[in-house]
This record gives sequence, structure tokens and C-alpha cells, in this order.
Amino acid sequence: MERTPVWIMRQAGRYLPEYRAVRKNHSFSEMYKRPDLATEVTLQPIDILGVDAAILFSDILVVPEAMGMELHFSEGKGPQFPSPLRDEAALKALRPVESNQDLGFVMEAIREIRRHLADRVPLIGFAGAPWTLATYMIEGGGSKTFQHAKKWRFARPDLLRVLVEKIADVVIDYCRAQMDAGAQAIQIFDSWAGILDTAGFEEFALAPVRRIISEIKRPGIPVIYFPKGGMTWLDRVADCGADVIGVDWTIPLDAARRITGDRVALQGNMDPTALYAPPEAIRDQVRSVLASYGKGHGHIGNLGHGMLPDIPVEHTRAYVDAMKEFSPAWKGPPPHPAQGSRSISTFSKNTTGPVHATQATRPRRISTRASGRRNTARKSSRPMSARHRATSRSTSISRSANRFATSAPAMWSSPKTPAASATTSAS
Repeated sequence: MERTPVWIMRQAGRYLPEYRAVRKNHSFSEMYKRPDLATEVTLQPIDILGVDAAILFSDILVVPEAMGMELHFSEGKGPQFPSPLRDEAALKALRPVESNQDLGFVMEAIREIRRHLADRVPLIGFAGAPWTLATYMIEGGGSKTFQHAKKWRFARPDLLRVLVEKIADVVIDYCRAQMDAGAQAIQIFDSWAGILDTAGFEEFALAPVRRIISEIKRPGIPVIYFPKGGMTWLDRVADCGADVIGVDWTIPLDAARRITGDRVALQGNMDPTALYAPPEAIRDQVRSVLASYGKGHGHIGNLGHGMLPDIPVEHTRAYVDAMKEFSPAWKGPPPHPAQGSRSISTFSKNTTGPVHATQATRPRRISTRASGRRNTARKSSRPMSARHRATSRSTSISRSANRFATSAPAMWSSPKTPAASATTSAS
């Protein structure tokens, strides 16, 4: 059955009673630093909700913590850095990171999760984008005004440039290590992209993300970029090199699809607070999301941001079930990768074959002519449209995306299988 694959940001979280049962006996940092606990909570939504991918349980702030910043998680206050970056001396004190050593608990969790999943669904790893991580490091935590981060943006852009480059270096190494350990896709979260001005977004958010993606891309491992609040710049974002762009609820999917064309697949974008509605209203919301995207492939069902902690589980399950129930009516046969497509496919335990999210494009027109004992293909003299030029540029990336979590076991593996990665790490 062809349908829209679905997973949810923060699908392993406090809204699940099973998660709260684990959290009752362990601190949040202990949960993401212990591979057995991270594995347990990563797997919970697979059976409880029936989502089509597992998302690594961790936190984006493990990166600044590995860079030497003290990190606390306080109930009701969120993450806090008691000694935030406020001057050049603090910036220089940040240390380089060797992810397999300094963040080895994450890689061990990935390998353990892959063993437990046994290829039922793919595993998505993730990292924070440099700008978003920089805001937490400068502010010392969350903020309503981002006074200190904005001060660096306008009064000390020299320091901010150095900081985002340092973070980008670590994120590149971190993402590569996750892929080596067995992550089958990587999502880059830019939760505070939308607080920047246009020039600031281009320099401090999008440019480092472009660099990261260009340096981590591997065949068969799609990259998702989610710049929350950054839909104003969606046309620029679509050219960042990602295979998939996460879309928040501030733009209709049909508008996002018109802007991005065939360059990327889209993920999203129901408002998480819509899950406060009763199940039948949630089903109506899902119908509206699917209708907004329209016919065809290239869509991954997800929310426009992460799950909220007080959403009823049955409401979340109603969302997932409705996406599975209603999306087949909006699909058609996916094109062959050779034709040129933007595709993410996932293999759901509830179906008998691959579930595709492919945005189809038309192949360049060719003609064949008999010549002696062989046929030759000749390109049409008709000039390529801008749409077709974009498709041609993206074909190689599309083929990589098509291999994401296919039913063939060999296709599920990252360049190093989990077992091979474990052997390499131990040697």
C-alpha cells in the first residue's frame, strides 16, 4: 500500500506513561547518557504509536556539554548553562570534540537501538544546528528576548562567526560518528532560526548548515533540516543540500510545495496543539494537511514542532492512524529513481512493502531511432525548463534518498553496519 510515512518530533517523551515510568527513577541526563535507558525510551513509540521510524533519544545540548560547558536540567526550568558564553575568553576556552570518545554513549545507544529494532523501522539520528546551539550557549538557557545572542549578532559578529564555526566543526564530526554507528538518516534542528533577521539567517544559520550538510552527506543516508520559524526563507532553505525540509505550521503545505518545487521532500506540518482536540477533530486536521500538500509523493507526516508533554496518548495515536488511513488516496505509483525524483521511503511494520514519500518529476524527453543493428537515444532539442534543470541537479541525491529504509536488508545498513561499527570501535 502506498501511503505517507509518519513519525513525530519528540515522539519519545513525557506524554507517554511508559516514558514517565522510566523518568521517575532516573534524571534526564542519566536517561540519554545510559545506552540501555536511551534504547528503551527510543523504542517505546514504535509499538505504542506504530510510527514508521525510530528517533534517537538524546538532546541537542550534548554538543556544547562535550565542548566543556556545564549543563544542568532543572524540572520546570529546562536546560541551563550556569556559566554562559559572554566574552572572548569563554569562547576560547571551548574545547574540540572527538565524538566517538566524548559522546561515545550516543554511538553505543545507536548500535544498541539498531540491534533491538532488527530493521523493523529505520533509526533517525540528529544534532542541533550551530545557530540554535549558539543561542543556548550565549544565553545560558532558553530566552524570550535572546538579548545576549542578539547582542553578539549585531555588536560582536566576529565572536559569533568564530562560535558557529567551532560548533559546526563538532556537529560535522558528531553526525559522521552517528552514521558510522548505524543512524540511517540525520535531522538537523534549528529551533531558533526564526528569531534572526534575513542577513543574520543567511550568515549564522543557513551558511553553517550548508557546510555541515556538504561534509556529512553519504549515499543512502538522507539529511533533514528543520529551521523552525524560518519559512520566510524557504526558497533559500530548499537549496541547502538537505533531502528533506521540515516545515512548521506557519505556512500551508501547498505554498511550501510551490516554493520548493522538486528540490526537496517536505516534512510536517500540523500544529502540535491541534492534538489537544478530540480524536475526530484530529482526523479532520490530518485530512486538511494531506489536502494542502495535494496529490503525489514527497511528503512525510509530522508535526510542525515537537510533541507537548500533556498531549493524551490516544490523541497522538489518532493522528498516526489517520495519516495511515487517509494518505493512500493522495498517492500514486512512485516513479523509477532513474526518472528523477525526490524520495524518502520507509518500511512500515504495518505494511507488506516499502511506504514511499516521493515527489515525482518528469524525465527529460528522449527519442529513439534505429541505426543499423542498434538503437540510440537522442536528447530532445527542446530546451530544459527550470523545473527540469532543478530535477537534473538533484537526481543523484534523489537516488540516495530512495534507498532510505527499503525492505532489502542490505539497504538498511549505513556504510558500516552496526555490527561492523561495534567491532571498529572496540578495536
